[in-house]
Amino acid sequence: MTGTAADSAPGYASLPPDPISLRALAAQGLRYALVDTGDPVAFRAWLHADDRGFLQAKRTDAELEPGLHGIADRRTTGVYDDADWPIATVDSWPSPLTLPGSSAEHPRTVASWAISSVTVAATHRRRGIARALLEGELRTAAALGLPMAMLTVSESTIYGRFGFAPAAFAADWTIDTRRVRWSGPAAPGRVEFLDVADYREQLPALRDRLRLESPGEIEGWPLRWDQLVGSTDPNSERTKALRAVRYIDDAGVTRGLALYRMSGGDDDFTQHTVTVERLDAETPDADLALWRFLLELDLTVELKAELRRVDEPMRWRLGDFRAAKAAVWEHQYLRVLDVKAVFEARRYPGAGSVVFEVGDELGFAEGRWHLEVEQGEATVTKTAGMPDGVAAIALTVNELSAISLGGVSVANLVADGRITELTPGAALAADAMLRTDRAPWLSIWY
Repeated sequence: MTGTAADSAPGYASLPPDPISLRALAAQGLRYALVDTGDPVAFRAWLHADDRGFLQAKRTDAELEPGLHGIADRRTTGVYDDADWPIATVDSWPSPLTLPGSSAEHPRTVASWAISSVTVAATHRRRGIARALLEGELRTAAALGLPMAMLTVSESTIYGRFGFAPAAFAADWTIDTRRVRWSGPAAPGRVEFLDVADYREQLPALRDRLRLESPGEIEGWPLRWDQLVGSTDPNSERTKALRAVRYIDDAGVTRGLALYRMSGGDDDFTQHTVTVERLDAETPDADLALWRFLLELDLTVELKAELRRVDEPMRWRLGDFRAAKAAVWEHQYLRVLDVKAVFEARRYPGAGSVVFEVGDELGFAEGRWHLEVEQGEATVTKTAGMPDGVAAIALTVNELSAISLGGVSVANLVADGRITELTPGAALAADAMLRTDRAPWLSIWY
């Protein structure tokens, strides 16, 4: 499945609120309604409530202006008590999720429902409002024919009850630059400084190519890039400190971009920290050249890079492996809604056959599913019986979602008691089919 998810979900922004959640909230005297994002008064109230939910300072009308336009195309929902400000928020939109086997030349994506801005006011906790919001979003996605729901989370304990599970992980890197002795070869191209405005102009096209190479990535949007370079907050100290560079190969083509800033050094000018805001490279030379440039900057003692790959190749070029520390955490949460559509859309490293016996309290993925792979392509059929001689595992939709991108081991989840082998050796057989050679990764928040 390729193309933009919006193409497969027309009318998503105006689809009426889920009737089941509407009735559940109405029984508590609460109004569950879409927000007219073309009405600046109503939309500002929703944005203020979203800020409150994430413990952000209240923004002025001028500070809200980028959001009024930057996310106005989303399906924006509020829950209201007796005030104009919502007491709960959520917004959502369709986006293609990159799957294993995808490349820029031959994209493999699945149309997925991105869920964001899930908040409930502290005055209205423990009333089932979050449940109504999340289950309403899942039913809406299913009604739109979207096979997957996805989100990034501020709290990891909330979303499992709705069938979500982490499927792509990220790492926050801290590197002692004083211990780095670059052990890799010099890249044949060159690194040069770039105006931040030019970086902002060039980034979307480069990142769009790269997201199709990395399972777990989704589309970006203009407001996200504006926030990255600080154009939504031009007078902040962070924005003023930003610097950009690019890597140009021997043919004169830009193959990589990096955005960074310096901080510290107040008491000792040689003690600065480099914070890498973003680094995108489409060739190994570009990746290593940009990392080397950043790690060898003068007057620094430390480099920090958040939301990076768990398996960054640069670690093997530091000279001292222990110069780098990586804090690994779960980032992209997925929730399978249509087993057949999701598992037929991706590619597989080899042939094989496995049965998933899936439990799903909400019913979307419930059933026994036979996955058969030949020459990297899959066929999925729902079956009442258990085919003879086929590896089989029993799991909930949470575990099914976790293993869908090939970055989570079935064998590990069996050892942890999360998955049950129904036939001996089924975990290894499933891993041989599902695992990928590149760890799934998502390089943005949403």
